[in-house]
Amino acid sequence: MTSKTQGYIARAKAEEISKSLEFNPVTAIVGPRQCGKSTLARHLLANRTDVVNLDLNLPSDIRKLDDAEFFLNQHAGQLVCIDEVQEKPDLFPLLRALVDRDRRPGRFLVLGSAGRDLLRQGGQTLAGRIHHVELTPFLWSEVEPTSTSKENAFLRHWWRGGFPDSFLVDDEDASSVWRQDLIQDYLYRDIPNFGYTIPVATMRRFWTMLAHYHGGLFNASKIGQALDASNNTIRKYLDILEQTFMVRVLRPLEVNVRKRLVKSPKVYLRDSGLLHALLEIETSTALHGNPVYGASWEGWCIEQICGALPTWRAAFYRTSSGEEIDLVLERGGTRLAFECKASMSPHLSRGFPATLELLAPERTWVICPMTGPSYTHRTGARITGMSECLRELSAYT
Repeated sequence: MTSKTQGYIARAKAEEISKSLEFNPVTAIVGPRQCGKSTLARHLLANRTDVVNLDLNLPSDIRKLDDAEFFLNQHAGQLVCIDEVQEKPDLFPLLRALVDRDRRPGRFLVLGSAGRDLLRQGGQTLAGRIHHVELTPFLWSEVEPTSTSKENAFLRHWWRGGFPDSFLVDDEDASSVWRQDLIQDYLYRDIPNFGYTIPVATMRRFWTMLAHYHGGLFNASKIGQALDASNNTIRKYLDILEQTFMVRVLRPLEVNVRKRLVKSPKVYLRDSGLLHALLEIETSTALHGNPVYGASWEGWCIEQICGALPTWRAAFYRTSSGEEIDLVLERGGTRLAFECKASMSPHLSRGFPATLELLAPERTWVICPMTGPSYTHRTGARITGMSECLRELSAYT
């Protein structure tokens, strides 16, 4: 079993974090465990000599904060970087007090695995003092520049997902084992650390059921019947996975039209590699013959697009008669539409032109697993691969 094939890969959020350190007293990098937060922080701070690093997974570093006020005052002139900050949520009120005494930018860089306490307490006690940056696993736009074979790397990213230790490792079996281990660690360690008391078997079953619903409408009642749980309990479970960036809940687009629109949200597992692991799809070849193939492609595309335009409002459009658009992004008065088709020769529905006319997006893309030249459909939609789509979306960032 060999080691990873590549060294450091530049992250799209690096510039935003660097600017935040120049303007905000507290910068928070949040995201799922093992998505690269610590690696990115080390890279950004490598040439600085005024940094104090604390990793709250280490008992020795936790002990340094037994008298946190004294320790942090001792390093008041330095940038204090605190990793796994959700392990000590009572730090946030102290950080607020210290920042209010000295609002100098770049005082604290905190990293957390998107726990409830981090998001809630950070938002309440440090409002106006903190800037949150969400770091995802590798996006295709981040790994594409380092790839010698675009097609193979693109298929590898879709199959393995974007977690660095899954994507970069040489051995296919090692990637699969790593993803299974991450699922176990999340269930046995992360969820209890976030303050939730849920039986591991129950949460594993719920997560797996969501994988089967991937790309479909969320039906709390149906899932609740299967798990013998109330609708409120099921929605709580979904909220946990959403808050910890494991699941994306895509809300329906609200438009004033004389059509009966679907009101239920759609659910997607945010990392395609974890989706395949939870569904026990053992090879990329097996994925091609699996019923989730099209939905897997759709979810992968949505993550890449939302990662490219994170400040845009994301939704989907679907009527009760079946007219739909997989993803609609809105910001200001601009609307963009995306349809995802896991076919080199995509078939668009008969109602597709009328739907575009109704929604009137500025641009429309139909994204296929292709690396060849794009072309324009008679509806005006651009039939394209993900790489070219992302290049065109750079005009909207």
